[in-house]
Amino acid sequence: MNSIADKEIIIEDNKLIPEIFGIHDTHLKLIEKKFNVRLTTRENVIRIKGEAPAVEQVDRLISQLQELYNGKTPILNGDLKFAIRLAADDPGVDLKAIFSERITVSQEKGFVTPKGRTQREFIHAARQCDIVLGIGPAGTGKTYLAVALAVEGLLKHQFKKIVLVRPAVEAGEKLGFLPGDIAEKINPYLMPLYDALNDLLPVNQVWKMIEDGIIEIAPLAYMRGRTLNDAFIILDEAQNSTREQMKMFLTRLGFRSKMVVTGDITQVDLSNPGDSGLIHAKGLLQGIEGIHFSFFTQKDVIRHDLVKKIIQAYETGGSQR
Repeated sequence: MNSIADKEIIIEDNKLIPEIFGIHDTHLKLIEKKFNVRLTTRENVIRIKGEAPAVEQVDRLISQLQELYNGKTPILNGDLKFAIRLAADDPGVDLKAIFSERITVSQEKGFVTPKGRTQREFIHAARQCDIVLGIGPAGTGKTYLAVALAVEGLLKHQFKKIVLVRPAVEAGEKLGFLPGDIAEKINPYLMPLYDALNDLLPVNQVWKMIEDGIIEIAPLAYMRGRTLNDAFIILDEAQNSTREQMKMFLTRLGFRSKMVVTGDITQVDLSNPGDSGLIHAKGLLQGIEGIHFSFFTQKDVIRHDLVKKIIQAYETGGSQR
């Protein structure tokens, strides 16, 4: 059994205490719950009481948060709860290394910060490599980060357009039986991409860019025969592409362009899951210079806590069917 420790930390700038602990001490309560410690504050002094290892973890967490704020890299946009979770899950985590890899989007929306080591690695890789494949379960932020990186690149004039692609109708792309014109047929399958764009840019700006052809959202079949230069190209739900479609898509890469492919190889909707282009690419393309794979797990889920539990339940119970 660990010994009980009692430690005091002096906060140099006492304005940071409400920043760190949140409105109505919501973050303070979260720290207490995650680390099983007791926190009390008096002016610019924080007192931590609990088992010695947990006290040291909280000490390190608060010190890192101070360093981030003093270094003009404050954790904003509700990300502090993720910092607390990271510190609880990994005592050796370097919060500065993770949260400094931020993505700058529109002035109105500010920036997007990674929520963990894998997200940071994914962002860093996408900035360094021409092709990045992010593989992992739902809720890990793969698509959102990819769209954020595309928006950043566009606003910084690194690219002239964004091309967002998805296999339509469970990869079969047999759209004829659906009612409406082509836009009405494919829009339901592309809504997650619209959602990400609208969260990163003002809605009127998104639609103006779509009208001007600066942002293109299309089903995978429409990529055939094209060469995309000066573009940031994203293939989402790539597990539902066939091997032939994946090869076709990856060979659309033109000069001064970048590709990001995202998908969950446990959620293949093809009649023959073994034909998944993403699964095939995972085995075929690893080790090629300029192509990077980022692998997300259930630990990287950043949605509601129940999402992580649901994913875990299906992973552990799937073999019982």
